[in-house]
Amino acid sequence: MNSMTLLRARLEKADASAPRCAPPSRAPLAALVIGLVACTLLPEHASLLTRVFITALFVLSLDLAVGVAGLATLGHAALFGVGAYAAGIFALKAMPDPLVGLGIGVTAGALLALASGAFLLRYRGFTFLMLTVAVAQIVLSLAQKARDWTGGDDGLSGFSVGPLLGRFVFDLEGRVAALYSLAVLVIALYVLRRLVDSPFGLAVRGIHENRARMAALGTPVYARLLVLYTVAGAVAGAAGALSAQTTAVVGLDSLSFALSAEALVMLILGGAGRLTGALVGAAVFTLLHHTAASINPYHWLFVVGILLMLVVFVPPAKAWAWLRSRVGAGS
Repeated sequence: MNSMTLLRARLEKADASAPRCAPPSRAPLAALVIGLVACTLLPEHASLLTRVFITALFVLSLDLAVGVAGLATLGHAALFGVGAYAAGIFALKAMPDPLVGLGIGVTAGALLALASGAFLLRYRGFTFLMLTVAVAQIVLSLAQKARDWTGGDDGLSGFSVGPLLGRFVFDLEGRVAALYSLAVLVIALYVLRRLVDSPFGLAVRGIHENRARMAALGTPVYARLLVLYTVAGAVAGAAGALSAQTTAVVGLDSLSFALSAEALVMLILGGAGRLTGALVGAAVFTLLHHTAASINPYHWLFVVGILLMLVVFVPPAKAWAWLRSRVGAGS
């Protein structure tokens, strides 16, 4: 038996002893129920809930890249912004149908992720991180210069979105927008949960844990990561399209470095790699931002800083484990 056969046998033995994927998650159903309850009990905060759902979708796409695949990126806002501009331009120049516009945003985000990922994924670590920032800055510069299409520094406005499914008009209170955003979030969470728990998702998690080991097993590392990065771009594009459709305006801030950094902070708050952490982090950060900024618009980041320090010292996974142990001890 040669050395390569021995290596493969050892790796297969290690794989056999590794924990297998968990049963199908109930997270999509829980997200749907919680979202519907929030929309029912807080109809006067429909606009805020819409922002929470869209932000959660965006952070969910970031979790695919960072938490599942281990691709540290600070340029994820480029995928969000491209989806937003694509949906806005489509509504302005072509037709106002929201579902078709959503599909255009998804396609735009996926194409940018595919085109940029084909180059970026040849690099790793700090080089990959800096190149994602460079790509985002290039896209931002192009949007700033293409004033005839994007509105430049003034942003893209003057477009409207037609009734959802030809029946439900986007009302001023934002109830239709909130339910629309919630539906897209729940569907995306269900699909991504199935994807992550599939053999493909397990292979990507294996690449995150040990790239050399997975390559030795014959896994096409580059192709797997490119597919996942493209899916993450599609979800980010969907979030951008929803943002454009529900606010009827797209600004250059949708491509900014600050948006990428905030999304990463939300992911850290909720815990990376579990998908549900993206939802929790986005909800906590957005609601905290809204509440703290209304109390003190100049020092609300102080509260976020304290939360980040707590997360560093007490990671979310340990906190949940401690809470479950306390609940179990008390029952």
